[in-house]
Amino acid sequence: MTSLLKYIVKNDAMKTDPKEIYGWRVYLLACSACFGAMSFGWDSGVIGGVINLESFIYAYGLGSKDDVATANLQGNIVSVLQAGCFAGALAAFPLTDAYGRKYMLMLAACFTLVGVAMQAAASGHLEPMYIGRFISGLGVGASSVINPIYVTENAPRAIRGLLTGLYQLFIVTGGMIAFWGNYAVSVHLTGPKQYIVPLAVQGLPALLLFFLMAICNESPRYLARKDRWEEAKAVLTRIRNLAPNHPYLVDEFQEIADQLEHERRLIGDASFWSLQREMWTIPTNRKRAILSITLMICQQMTGTNAINTYAPQIFKNLGITGTSNSLLSTGVYGIVKVVACSIFLLFMADSLGRRRSLLVSSVGQAFCMFYIGLYVRISPPVDNQPVPGAGYFALVCIFVFAAFFQFGWGPACWILVSEIPAARLRPMNVALGAATQWLFNFVVARAVPNMLATVGEHGYGTYLIFGSFCVCMFFFVWFFIPETKGVSLEQMDKLFGMPDEQKMEDGPEGGKRGASKIEIEEHSNRSDNRSV
Repeated sequence: MTSLLKYIVKNDAMKTDPKEIYGWRVYLLACSACFGAMSFGWDSGVIGGVINLESFIYAYGLGSKDDVATANLQGNIVSVLQAGCFAGALAAFPLTDAYGRKYMLMLAACFTLVGVAMQAAASGHLEPMYIGRFISGLGVGASSVINPIYVTENAPRAIRGLLTGLYQLFIVTGGMIAFWGNYAVSVHLTGPKQYIVPLAVQGLPALLLFFLMAICNESPRYLARKDRWEEAKAVLTRIRNLAPNHPYLVDEFQEIADQLEHERRLIGDASFWSLQREMWTIPTNRKRAILSITLMICQQMTGTNAINTYAPQIFKNLGITGTSNSLLSTGVYGIVKVVACSIFLLFMADSLGRRRSLLVSSVGQAFCMFYIGLYVRISPPVDNQPVPGAGYFALVCIFVFAAFFQFGWGPACWILVSEIPAARLRPMNVALGAATQWLFNFVVARAVPNMLATVGEHGYGTYLIFGSFCVCMFFFVWFFIPETKGVSLEQMDKLFGMPDEQKMEDGPEGGKRGASKIEIEEHSNRSDNRSV
C-alpha cells in the first residue's frame, strides 16, 4: 500500500513520513465515518428519480411536469431535507464539541433512520413525508459537519486530502447506487412498491454508520482538547501503528499539545462567545471563516445538486424520452461521477493540489453549462423527433460537467473547510461551512424546478446562470485560495499568517517548547479505547 501511495501521492510529507502510519486503521476509520455522506448522496439520487415515477405522481397527487404548481410541490418535497440539514449542521457544532465526534455520528445515524422510516411509511400523505425528510435532514446535516472533522483529525498529513475527500466519493457512490436502484424499480416493480422500496433502502448507509462507528475510536485531537491526554496518546499510537517513543509520533503529539497551548493562551477557555470573538476579531481566523463560507456557496452555485436531484427531468428536457430511459441516463451519470471522484482523490488531491484542481474544475464546468444553455436556446429538442448531433453533445456535456465537478469543487471544498481552521475553531468553522452549503443547497433545490419551467424555453436560462457563476468562481480561487497540500494541521496558522497577539505572547523566541514539553510514554491501553 505504501509503495502505491508514493507512486500516486506527490508531496514532501509522503517522502519523509514513516510508512507504518498508512496502515489499514486510518482507511477503515475514514470509510466508516463517510457512510454519513453516503446517506445524503443516496437520498438525493432516490428522491430525484422517485418524484418522476408514475406511481409516486399518482399517490401524491402531482400533476403535469410542466405545471408550475407541480414544480412547487416537487421543490417542497425535495428541499425540506436541505432545511433539516441546515438545522442539523448548526446544532452539530456545540454537540460534537461537548460529546465527541464518535457518539454524535452515531446519534446522527439514528435521526436519519427515523426519518427514512417515516418517508417509506408516508403512503401518499405529504405531512409524514415532509416531517420524515426534515428529520433525516437533521441526521445528514449533522454528519456533514462531524464527518470531515473526524476524518481530518485522524488522517496522516500526507494523505489527508485523499481521506477527507472520501466524503465526496461516498456522496457520489450513494447517488450512483440510488440512480440504478430507481432504474431497477421502474423496470421490475409496479404500484406503491415502486417508490416505497427505494425510499426504505436509503436507510442502509445510516445503519452501517451506526454499527461501524461503534467499533471505531474517538478523535485523538478531540481527546487532547478535553485534557484526556493518556487516551489521546493511546489512540494516536494505535492508529499510527508506531511505537510510543517513535520520533514521528512524539513530534505529532507535541504539535497537538503546542497548538492547544497557544490557543488557550490567546483566548482562554473555550466558550461559545469567546470562540466567536476568536473567529471574527483575529484577521487570520476571520479570513479562513469567510473563505469557508464562500467556498460552500460556490460549490452549490455550480449547479451540481440541481443536476443530481433533477437529472431525470433534465435528461427529458434534452430529448431523452420515457421514464426508464431518463433514469438509465441518470445511472450512467452516477457512474461517471464515481469514477471521476476516484481519479481526483488518487491522483490530484494530494499531488496536483486543491487550488489548481478548483481552477481546472471551474473552466470545465463553465464550458459545459454554457454549451447546454445555448443548445437548448438555439436548437431545442422537439417531441417525437430524433435527438440531433448537437443534442447528443449536450448530453455528453452533462457527463463531462459531472467529471469536472469531481475533479475540484466536489471534494476539494470539504477538504479545505475541514483543514484550514485552527484546532479550537475547526468544529465551528466546519459547521459554518456545512450550514452555508445546506442553506444554498436548499435554495438551489427549491428554485430549480421553477427555473426549468419558467427561465426560457426548456429552462435554457438555468444553465447560463450556473455557467456564469462558474466563471466568477475561477477568479475567486485565483486571487484568494492558497495551496494546502502536504501542510500539517498545526502549520495552517503560519500559512494564513500568525495572529499578532499570539506572536507577542510567544515573544521573540515564540514556539519554544520549554516547560510545556509533553513526553509520550508507554502505557497500557484502556478498555474503553480498545477499538479499531
